Amino acid sequence: MPVEKVETLVVGGGQAGVAMSEHLSRAGAPHLVLERGRIAERWRSGRWDSLVANGPAWHDRFPNMEFSACGPDEFPGKEAVADYFAAYAEKFDAPIRCGVEVISVRRHEDRAGFQVETSEGQIDAKFIVAATGPFQTPVFPNLVPESAGVAQFHSAEYRNPEQLKDGAVLVVGAGASGAQIADELLRSGRRVYLSVGPHDRPPRSYRGRDYCWWLGVLGKWDAPAREAGAEHVTIAVSGAYGGQTVEFRRLAEQGATLVGMTASYDAGVLRFAPDLADNLRYGDRNYLSVLDEADAYVDRNGLDLPEEPEARAFPPDPACVTEPILELNLADVGINTILWATGYSPDYSWLNVDAFDEDGKPKHQRGVSAEPGVYFLGLPWLSRRGSSFIWGVWHDAKFIADQITIQRNYLAYRSAEERASIGS
Repeated sequence: MPVEKVETLVVGGGQAGVAMSEHLSRAGAPHLVLERGRIAERWRSGRWDSLVANGPAWHDRFPNMEFSACGPDEFPGKEAVADYFAAYAEKFDAPIRCGVEVISVRRHEDRAGFQVETSEGQIDAKFIVAATGPFQTPVFPNLVPESAGVAQFHSAEYRNPEQLKDGAVLVVGAGASGAQIADELLRSGRRVYLSVGPHDRPPRSYRGRDYCWWLGVLGKWDAPAREAGAEHVTIAVSGAYGGQTVEFRRLAEQGATLVGMTASYDAGVLRFAPDLADNLRYGDRNYLSVLDEADAYVDRNGLDLPEEPEARAFPPDPACVTEPILELNLADVGINTILWATGYSPDYSWLNVDAFDEDGKPKHQRGVSAEPGVYFLGLPWLSRRGSSFIWGVWHDAKFIADQITIQRNYLAYRSAEERASIGS
């Protein structure tokens, strides 16, 4: 079978791959995008049924196309988001080949470029863009054994409340996924326990402006990468039910039982750290810091935005906070399901190049990797706070397309003697 040759191979056809393809097309750079499923497959089949974008439609989009399925202040559902990317790719006839899995990428030993093994044969490429994003492998703590007799799911497997066994549910993790799933389970009539760790808890909106708007005008989307070890802060934010501020005390008022971080398991008993109150206060401080900066911005710029003093009022601490539960006998409280909303890790097992540190993390500068010819796109804090968000990945893709164009131009250089030789 003949080996297919492409100049730039983009691996992944989600938001990062579509953005990369647009900018390479604009630069006149030949390329191919491979996607093992459908365009934006993770949005369609990798999340729960009721998932919506965490930002409003006016913000969570690419600059050159608006959502057609919802208004600008609405939060589009996951199918609408996937349809958006498919329509966007069609708009500029993106060369995306679906249903093809990349198995391995290795640098050629005797010449420039890379040998790519796929489910449909071999491809040779000069440049590789890893656009698979950070949400590849569910992080599933090895804490509760199968012998415990409870069903265990990662949030990646959760679809709806009807999927779960009868009985109470423990949701471990209080980021966007855990908070939204716990809320949905409560609304379905389930008894819910929610394990809450340290988190940022921004206001959904304040003084008539969405949180995404405040991050923009305050310059926080463009904040440079955090210090090492603090790149992945859990953020409790939600666009569900029209968009509401996540307030864990209010979830408790509605029937949820809050506990601290899940610490250990033994003989049917789960134990929790005595940190629940501290974790809630941590989230409060983050919440109030946004309000303080927003108020200062309004005053400094003389904006006519309505004051909102009630935004600073918190519900009283429920009993589960003032008298924290440090252990639960799962059988005694009727917990038949544990849902781990504990995040994801990237999977680059297919990328066999010298582009990773001793911990397996990509070594890169704004997506330009330590391995010449290899680029990363879609990772959190790739160049700024907004890098893993829809609009942020579009801007990062432009930078990487520029870097590829620079390399293409160098490789196209011919000396006078070489040009004369070709002409003869």
